[in-house]
Amino acid sequence: MRALEPGLVIWDIDGTLIPADLRWLRRAIARTYGIAETDVSFPQNKVHGYTDESIVIDTAIASGVSPVDAEIQVGNFASNLDAVMNEGRLELRASQPPYPGAVVSIAELHQAGFVQTVLTGNLQSAAEIKLSELGLDSHLDLSIGGYGSDKRDRFQLSDVVKQRFSRFYKYDLDPRKTVVIGDAPNDIACARQAGFHVIVVTHRATRAELEQHSPDVILESLDPSQVISAVREVVLG
Repeated sequence: MRALEPGLVIWDIDGTLIPADLRWLRRAIARTYGIAETDVSFPQNKVHGYTDESIVIDTAIASGVSPVDAEIQVGNFASNLDAVMNEGRLELRASQPPYPGAVVSIAELHQAGFVQTVLTGNLQSAAEIKLSELGLDSHLDLSIGGYGSDKRDRFQLSDVVKQRFSRFYKYDLDPRKTVVIGDAPNDIACARQAGFHVIVVTHRATRAELEQHSPDVILESLDPSQVISAVREVVLG
């Protein structure tokens, strides 16, 4: 990215670009721990905005697996999730299409010169399947993204993005020219910790709920004109 280009946009995936759907995690967790899908019990308030591996551990324990076994067997989760996601490609396209405006917003930000990537709790392989199958990956530089397969703690993923950005573009990422687009309080907190701007969309939480966490901008949808305007407002001032 040249110095004259406007900045970096970092997208969350589930709940922001596409509707969140726990079926893939449920199936992979059931396979990983040898339990029935109907016995998989997700803990309240520790699913959205967390990394897959942390969700898997907490869910396994909530589903009756001992903490020791939950940790030991989590190493098998990635291969099981890959299998589940690959088996479900057609189902993914049919059941989890992008939110209205997502594809066009990414395309128009690209046309405006912004580099774009993702910061997500998804394992990288799962993120790539979702984005490619749903036509969202054309203008995203996934090589500089931060994924749940990089760190279990989502709050460490912004550093992963910074390191990959600087290694690829040969200069340090400027937080003042960086904006996260997400949908959850953890997206806001993660962005703030890194010194990034943050825009959130009310796909899952209400405006009142999101206002409590003081994002820069709250959007009601991914209407491309509003997304472009909001990004320009926070990044370019």
